[in-house]
Amino acid sequence: MGAGAGSYEPLDRHVVAVEPSLTMIRQRPVDAAPAVRAVAAALPFRDASFDAALAILTIHHWPDLGRGLAELARVARRRVVLLTHDPAEFGFWLFDYFPELSRIDRRILPTLDELRGALGAVSVFDVPVPRDCTDGFLGAYWCRPEAYLDAGVRSAISSFAKLAPAELEDGLARLAGDLRTGEWERRHGSLRTRESVDLGYRLVVAEVA
Repeated sequence: MGAGAGSYEPLDRHVVAVEPSLTMIRQRPVDAAPAVRAVAAALPFRDASFDAALAILTIHHWPDLGRGLAELARVARRRVVLLTHDPAEFGFWLFDYFPELSRIDRRILPTLDELRGALGAVSVFDVPVPRDCTDGFLGAYWCRPEAYLDAGVRSAISSFAKLAPAELEDGLARLAGDLRTGEWERRHGSLRTRESVDLGYRLVVAEVA
């Protein structure tokens, strides 16, 4: 669910991609899994149609989270798998430059208790982000701060689109200044030696009875 352009789809499984945005569907490669245009709250599938339902970094965008999670559980025979953020643990130095990002995400991110309330018992696994992460989500560049100055990088991160232009420009100017003067390096340079960090990304697995 929320398959977008197909970046997260396994190649060794039969996959049906669900995506509400026609723009994103049009960006899918010609050899990508078949895509169905639908929203999480109203999946056009029969009960227990699939072994598993997967949603990666998308549930915080859903207008009706409870209904969407119920639909995932309805169409799955075995399990529901979510990659999300734990708002109690989510954050890193980027929020010092763009504090509104933290406020926005904490307003929309469901807590683990909310997910348990919707799905029942769940298993939760930490998902450390490697230093050479090739995906472009918000925390991917935790040891490559220069990347956030790249408009192309920011265009792939939905959180930045929610910032007011003045807030965005102020944060970019401060980050660029700290990189130029060495202040970022003084405060956070030790991160460059780390292989991975825990930024609060969590894999949540619910077994479907």
